[in-house]
Amino acid sequence: MACFLAPAAEAIIVTIIKKNEQKKEEAALKNGASASATITSGSGIPWSSKLGWLTRMLWGGVFLLAIEHIWHGEVVPWPPFLTAMNNPADIQPMLMEILTVGGSMVLFVTAVWFVMTLVADRIYKKSSALASAAK
Repeated sequence: MACFLAPAAEAIIVTIIKKNEQKKEEAALKNGASASATITSGSGIPWSSKLGWLTRMLWGGVFLLAIEHIWHGEVVPWPPFLTAMNNPADIQPMLMEILTVGGSMVLFVTAVWFVMTLVADRIYKKSSALASAAK
């Protein structure tokens, strides 16, 4: 019914955090800090880039789920937009679906992103160690 609203909420929050982090990194670079000083994630990959990966994963999922819900007639272009909101008896199951299905999607996507960032950090550290050893 509306499970895509949970990832959409996380996507909005993460997008705001990413924009603030980008501003901090740009300000640090303008103030003469080295590129490594703007890294807050502990590796050579900027934290804002990692958050960008998460936002793209979340917004992509939200877009696909919204299209699927529109296709099945669960989301319509007129108020109240969610067909489950037309009948008060359907509101409770809709909220439960947002909490269970949407919540599990949020947890899964965030867990995949977390593992992805760990792997990316490890690859970056390994490649920078090889590059420094080659010099």
